[in-house]
Amino acid sequence: MIRLLHFADAHIDLARHGRRDSQSGLPLRVLDFLNSLDTIVDAAISEKADLVIFAGDAYRDRQPAPTYQREWGKRIQRLSSNNILTLMVIGNHDISPALGRAHTLQEFETLQVPNTLVIDRPVLLKPADLNGLPLQVIGIPWLNRSGLVSSLADGGADAETVDSQLEDTLTRIIEELLDGLDPSLPVVLTSHVSVQGAHYGNERSVMLGRDLVLSPSLVRDERLDYVALGHIHRAQDLNEGGHHPVIYPGSIERVDFGEVQDRKTYVIAEIERNNTQIRQVDLPGRRFIDRMIEITSEADVQAQILSALPDEDAMKDAMVRLAVRYPREWEAMIDEPAVRRAAETAFEFHFIRRPVAQARIRLPENAQIAALTSSELLDIYLKSNPPAGFDSSDLMNLASDIIQTVETGSAPMMEIEQL
Repeated sequence: MIRLLHFADAHIDLARHGRRDSQSGLPLRVLDFLNSLDTIVDAAISEKADLVIFAGDAYRDRQPAPTYQREWGKRIQRLSSNNILTLMVIGNHDISPALGRAHTLQEFETLQVPNTLVIDRPVLLKPADLNGLPLQVIGIPWLNRSGLVSSLADGGADAETVDSQLEDTLTRIIEELLDGLDPSLPVVLTSHVSVQGAHYGNERSVMLGRDLVLSPSLVRDERLDYVALGHIHRAQDLNEGGHHPVIYPGSIERVDFGEVQDRKTYVIAEIERNNTQIRQVDLPGRRFIDRMIEITSEADVQAQILSALPDEDAMKDAMVRLAVRYPREWEAMIDEPAVRRAAETAFEFHFIRRPVAQARIRLPENAQIAALTSSELLDIYLKSNPPAGFDSSDLMNLASDIIQTVETGSAPMMEIEQL
């Protein structure tokens, strides 16, 4: 039996702004990502994992700052020094689109760091490549589209045709690797790729490059015993209840409020031929709280907004967002500094104002402004913008008197004074 730990999409340099830690100098949100990474490394050591598979995207930046490379290297070195073999698959954020440039994990390959292998090209790894582990691993990194496109014969094909040809090429590569398997040994497929039918989270906001998409039938091939995927940030099993798990573990920390409901996990898999058992372990991460309120009453707008906030203990050290929808004319009733003071226990507070403008006045069908009387135009206006504190019908009656008086030359002062 092989005990494998699988995680993906670390993006440790994603949150580079905001408050910084006084000791390390790193942004506090970066430390959230690094703390999750430490949890994973600790688990690999305590679980006595035989193999760790990282399925791509160590960083967000394709040219990461040396500080973040140092922090990533520290964690991988811990695995190496504990004699845990680590496979790192190149993701779309790890590779430059320019041919010939080094990828972000190149130093592990260049320096031949013990117990680490970087998968930067399609490969079938056998026991001799895996420190003698009785296992086979098919590794498929994020494939550089420009290199694949240049290899296609039809240079004048449209984008849809090119996509289809690229996906056919990727499928053929994997099928050829499957044909080279030893049927007596368990098989893991790992790749940084999209699979048709997978549910995306909010990672499209940080993606780079266009996706190549694998068919579900390919990753569910009966010759496989576990599929370790990366690229999609929402944790999911694409073959639940099937012969073998096909797992996206999700990113290791929430990227933004679009992922507030998403699980963030790593996976412990115990793999034998035709028999794989998994534990999908939740990562705690920074808490996110997302609230929305629509103000429909003019009575104490500020109190309504404050009542929508969680209590101080719930907000403490959490990422909090409150979106408020309200009629634009009530803008002055909102005391934003007071709202922010009420949320000061939060790690970060995002106050989103969404004023709603009154609908544009619409004339009756086939009506022309020049053909309408003054009274008719006023009636349309009052129906679209009801005056606060007045009865529209009383105003219309008075307006009619005023308009009539203008035409006759005398003013209805008594009615005006009564109003």
